[in-house]
Amino acid sequence: MSKCSAYVGLDVHKETIAVAVARPRGGEVTSFGVIAHRPAAMRKLLAKLGPNGQMLELCYEARPCGYGLYRTLREMGHRCRVVAPGLVPRKPGERVKTDRRDALTLARLLRAGELTPVWVPGPEQEAIRDLTRAREDMKAAQLKARQRLSAFLLRHGRVYREGKSAWTQQHALAAGPVVCPARPADRVPGVCRRCHRGGRPGGGAR
Repeated sequence: MSKCSAYVGLDVHKETIAVAVARPRGGEVTSFGVIAHRPAAMRKLLAKLGPNGQMLELCYEARPCGYGLYRTLREMGHRCRVVAPGLVPRKPGERVKTDRRDALTLARLLRAGELTPVWVPGPEQEAIRDLTRAREDMKAAQLKARQRLSAFLLRHGRVYREGKSAWTQQHALAAGPVVCPARPADRVPGVCRRCHRGGRPGGGAR
C-alpha cells in the first residue's frame, strides 16, 4: 500500500466541511479552514493537499450525512475511513466542541492510528437498510395511530368484544359510524378505515 502524503480530518455537516491536516513526519496539526460540502470544492481541496496525484488518507465521523462522501473520496483515488463517534478518544474534561477542533482531533488521531473505522455498506446494502428503517418507522406510526383511535372509540363507548383480535374486517364493521356531537369528529370513520387498511394496496405498511 502506497504511503500517504497527508492525514486529513473532516468535520462534515450538511452545507460545510471543516478541514484539518497532519503531515506524516510529525509536526503540528493545522486547520485548513472550511469548504462547501460540494464535490467541486472537495476536488479543489484534494488537488491542493495532494498535488501530482499524491495519495491522501482522510476520515470523518459517521453522522447523518451518510456515506456519499466516503464513496466520492474513494472514487477520486484516496483512502478514507468513516469512524465511530462514540469510539473517538477524548481528553478528560474536554467539553468545548467546535467544528475546527473536531477536525484537528480527527487528523491527529488518524495519524496516530487511534481511530476505529466502521463498516461501510455498499449502495445495495444501504438501500436495503433504508427500506427496512422506513418500514419500521411506518409500522411505529401505524401503531401509534391505532392506539389513538382505540382511545377515541373507548371514550365514545365503542368497545370491541365480538372477535379475538382487533384491526380485522370484523373490527372495522363493529367500529362503524361514530355519532359525535361536534362536527370535526365526523371524519373519524375515514381515519378508522385507513387504520384497518394498513398493509393492503393503498393502505400503507403492514
